[in-house]
Amino acid sequence: MGRKFGMMSATVIVALFSGLSAASSGAHGSVGGLLSMLSAMRFLLGIGVGAEYPCGSVSASEQSEEPGINKKAQHRWFALATNTMIDFGFVVAAFVPLVLYWIFGEDHLRAVWRLSLGLGVVPAMLVFIWRLNMDEPIRYKRDSMKRARIPYMLILKRYGRSLAAISFTWFLYDVIVYPFGIYSSTIVDNVTGGDTSLTVVFGWNVVINLFYMPGTLVGAFVVDYLGPKYTMITGLLLQAVIGFFMSGFYVQLTKHIAGFAVVYGIFLSFGEFGPGNNLGLLASKTSPTAIRGQFYGVAAAIGKVGAFVGTWMFPPIITAFGGPETVKVNTGPFWIGSGLAILSAIVTYFFITPLTQDGMEKEDREVCMQRSSAPLLALTKFCSHELQFREYLEANGYDTSQMGLGEDTFVESVKEPVHEKRSEESLRV
Repeated sequence: MGRKFGMMSATVIVALFSGLSAASSGAHGSVGGLLSMLSAMRFLLGIGVGAEYPCGSVSASEQSEEPGINKKAQHRWFALATNTMIDFGFVVAAFVPLVLYWIFGEDHLRAVWRLSLGLGVVPAMLVFIWRLNMDEPIRYKRDSMKRARIPYMLILKRYGRSLAAISFTWFLYDVIVYPFGIYSSTIVDNVTGGDTSLTVVFGWNVVINLFYMPGTLVGAFVVDYLGPKYTMITGLLLQAVIGFFMSGFYVQLTKHIAGFAVVYGIFLSFGEFGPGNNLGLLASKTSPTAIRGQFYGVAAAIGKVGAFVGTWMFPPIITAFGGPETVKVNTGPFWIGSGLAILSAIVTYFFITPLTQDGMEKEDREVCMQRSSAPLLALTKFCSHELQFREYLEANGYDTSQMGLGEDTFVESVKEPVHEKRSEESLRV
């Protein structure tokens, strides 16, 4: 239905149900009614948050390769615009309750939790206003299937393997990262000796979320040199090494809270350095424009199933290791998380195709120049990222003339001269 429509709709949902979450109440002051209302509003809010994944990320990926963007920084800008902003949002979301607690104190906790949720309306509405004047990416105008029947069987035949591999690694990543974020309170409880002060709890939440930032920032500047595939593998393997280290030396580390916090932070940072930054990048740039939103959405949704599974997996693990009072309850999850990180690295190495800057464009330009005798200028204008995909569809009997929004965007999309050096003689030929 369009990148703009999706993002505007998502923003409205987030703003509306953030406000309703903050206003939740039960009949006649019922706590059960309050929790039921809050649960329902948070569920609906989650739809808006989830909608941002395919809509915002695919738009960012398409705009990262538009004219004017440095080809050597395309992946960096995508990572900074998506995962880095998500992680920064986690930090702000953890810091807001702490500030509100400082303001209102122990005797006005209702104001703390209601404002913590209600303030989510502010950034959502600011983004909504910002997006009013946005336009669809050039590539979407040219190659979307908004007005066409999508040939799902042909698409699955061509891209099914990539989709399965990316979805599986995203599933494993969320199995690791979400439970470690949610159950970090269990770890902190053991480290701090069970301090129940809300200042300590909120403070540690801020610290834990800050751990994500170095990884995503450094990873964003590394990805254009190593490529998304190998940056992701590097992050996964380093995270596994740190996880095994924490498991083996947990007793010694917990004698020094600062040391434990630093090592735990490095563990979380490598997760953002690798899969955190690169899963979305791979999911959004592996598929053609025509189905990019759905491809990304499926992979992200399967990832969230991993978050659900991981969250429900931890309580039995805690029980199996002897309950929350034992050392094993904190070392066991790190063994499991590290093992899953290695499995994810193996799947990434064997089943995910590397990406380069404008890699699809280079491939398609070669195909055009091999199969066409048109003048070089025409090739420059009409060889698009999606040509190979279009040729595949046409070879299987699909009418590609119905693709796009009916706007002449081919000339728009080419703002730069061809970079290959050719003599005047060869150009005339």
